Order: sequence, then C-alpha cells, then structure tokens
Amino acid sequence: MKALPGIRRVLVANRGEVAVRIIRACRDLGIEAVAVYSEVDRDSYHVQLADRAVCIGPRQSAASYLNIPALITAARMTEADAVHPGYGFLAENAEFAAACAEHGLIFIGPPPDAIRAMGDKALARRTAARLGVPVIPGSEGVVSTAADLAGLARQVGFPLLLKAAAGGGGRGMRLVRTPEELEVAWHRARAEAGAAFGRDEVYLERFLERVRHVEVQVLADGHGRAVHLGERECSLQRRHQKVVEEAPSPAVDPCLRERLAAAALAICREIGYRGAGTVEFVVDAVTGQFYFIEMNTRLQVEHPVTELITGVDIVVEQIRLAAGEPLSFRQEDVTLRGHALECRVLAEDPDRGFLPCPGRIAAYQPPAGPGVRLDSHCYPGYAVPPDYDSLLAKVVTWGPDRHTAIRRMARALAEYRIEGVATNIPFLRQLMAHPDFLAGHFHTHWLEETFLARGEG
Repeated sequence: MKALPGIRRVLVANRGEVAVRIIRACRDLGIEAVAVYSEVDRDSYHVQLADRAVCIGPRQSAASYLNIPALITAARMTEADAVHPGYGFLAENAEFAAACAEHGLIFIGPPPDAIRAMGDKALARRTAARLGVPVIPGSEGVVSTAADLAGLARQVGFPLLLKAAAGGGGRGMRLVRTPEELEVAWHRARAEAGAAFGRDEVYLERFLERVRHVEVQVLADGHGRAVHLGERECSLQRRHQKVVEEAPSPAVDPCLRERLAAAALAICREIGYRGAGTVEFVVDAVTGQFYFIEMNTRLQVEHPVTELITGVDIVVEQIRLAAGEPLSFRQEDVTLRGHALECRVLAEDPDRGFLPCPGRIAAYQPPAGPGVRLDSHCYPGYAVPPDYDSLLAKVVTWGPDRHTAIRRMARALAEYRIEGVATNIPFLRQLMAHPDFLAGHFHTHWLEETFLARGEG
C-alpha cells in the first residue's frame, strides 16, 4: 500500500482489543501507532504492540480515556498527525473531534457536524423522516413537560419506549406498558440519561414487540461517493447489549437489502458523512416493514463479520478516508461471499446473573483453524481490571454458508480456554446449539424471553 498523505503517526485514543485492531491496521499501512493507557492498563497488550505509549491518567475513565485535554496533549507531545477514537469512550463525541481539528490533528471519523446530527437521536429521527425513510411512530423531538408526555403517549399508544436523545446501549431507556407507569418512568429515564450522557432529554416512540435489529455498514469519502457493505444481524441481545452478530442477516432478502441500503446511503449523503458508519434499523418480524432507529458515527464492535464476507478492511479504509483519499472501490465491486458470525467473549459469570468477573488470567489458549479469527488483547497473566467494559475477545468465524459458520463457531468456542476468570463461553456454546438459533428464528427479545427464561445458558 502506498503511503498516506499527511498521516505518518496515529494516536489510538482507546484500549483493549479495539486498540490492538487499530494498531495492526496502522502497521499494514506503514504508519506508526501511539498507544495511550491509564495507570491500571500499563501492562496491556496494546501498550506492548505500539511504537510509543503515553500514560494519560489514573484508572478512572473520566480522568484518562475520557480526558480530552490529556489525549490532545499526548498527541501533540508524540507529534502524532491523527487520532483514531475506536469505539466507546470518545468515539462519538463531537467536541473531541472538534478539539482534534483545532490542534491540527486529523480525526479518523466523521466531521463534528455529522456526529452532532446523528448523536441527537430525536434529531436523527426527524432527518430520516424528512428523507422519506420510515421511522417508528413517536414524538417529533424531546418531551419537555409531563403534560406533553401524557398527550404524546395517548397519540402514540402503549406499549411505548422512552429513550435518551443523546443515548445508546440501553441507558436512559424505559419500557412503559400502561399510562400509570408513564410519569415515573419518564423521571427515571431522564435521571439515567443525565448521569450517563450529561443530557437528560428524552423522546418517546412506539414499542414494537417482535422486531429484528438489522444494521447497514456504510463508507463515505470526501469526494461525493458513498457505498454500503451489506447488513448485519444484531438481534441476539441481553439488556440491549449485543451478544452475537452475523452477516448477512438470515431475515433479509435481496429486495429488503436494497431498500435498507438505499435508506442508509440517503442519510449519509444528507448529513455530509465521511468515514465508516453504521445505520441501524429494526425490521418488524410480522409485517417485514423496516424502521430507522439511529446511526452510529464510528467503527462498530461487530465490524469483523462484514470484513469477512466482503474482503474490505474497514479500519484501513477509515484511515485512508480520513487522509482525504477517495474510496478504493466502487459499489459494484462489493460482493457478499459466504456467512460470518461474531461472539463476544466477556469476563462475566452467567450462573450469577452475568456478574462481571475481573481478575488475573491464569491460563490462556486461543482458538484457531480454518475460518476462525480472534480479536483480543488477552494473554496468560493479564489482569482484567474492574474499571472498564468486560469484553475479552471477539471470536469470529466464516463459512461458505451459515451452517458451516455456526459449526466453526462451535468448534472455536470449544477450543477456547481461559482460566482464572469466569467467562460467558459456556453460555455461548449452548446458544450455538439452540434449535431456534440454528433455524434463524429469533428477535431482539428472544434471548431474554425464551433462551434465558427457560433456564438455558
């Protein structure tokens, strides 16, 4: 690959497996990578891999990985040209993107205005609706008073969801089934949203009982071109957190895929998007109608499944696009080949209500073999801190068809050995063998209502 103009050193403003993933992409491009770490992450694998590493503060996220001045200082003192935020932490923070620009740093992500346009979920809904993209019936914007709340709820109907306008990951979200629950749920959703995102604005939308969560991966350059890389199925969730993802979706046919992709690209063009992004939809399992729910203006945790079925290195492409390069391929060059699955391996104990289980990894044997990819930052002796997300690894498998990909995942999970901390691997192995999963018959509440409710896993 040829050298990129303007980028010779990238500061990776993240930790864990995504930092490792970005460092490797930099190496593929011949770019130096600078790691940052909190005091508790001093011995982390991403620190060992990087060309240089800078401590940015104590173990608390607010004082380290969320500390914009510390990150900017680290970038300037190491003479980095660009900053890659990964996902989580500051990845969708428009102020961080703007601060990078103010200090002459290339932000490897979309422009701040695009982040703001999609970061406000209520505004994003209005943008989609203006373009003719279907949205779930709900409020036009945030709900400011209890009186407005009651009136809108009568119009939308029950059950309904209260959702944080600046939110994500299920925080600031409340399911309301009756009018009597409404006001208390509104106050709780606002309080949780304020604590999680610094903004307590909430909007509402109709709750659809049986839907699938389907998302479209997009890439856009600064030269007026945008492409999609097909869709991912993300319906296997627990408490609004994804557990297993796959591509393509077993519920999407070519006609629906074309309609979803057209809607996703229309939104990208409307907001002047650049870089990698994901436009998320729900698909009604009964009617087949799809609805826009949000756009994530960053790299997704589940991006590897798309990489495996398209052959596109999304992280490398992100860096190229941030450097001002045009897309390296056209839409007609994108072919979906085979099937891929991703299981998130977490340091948590399913037998104790999925309680997080930090600790030291005593023994570690990763899976391997045909069709298996592992994205991880773990190694024997690594101490899993209690301060951050409990994700240890992503096991990703590919096969020429869904059945083969599942069989390879079952093999990989059976081989994966992690001792010293409890993990959800036994739970994932049971899930891979469930008849509903094997048949592709599930929805966003299936995992909790069926699999876990019956004591499986």
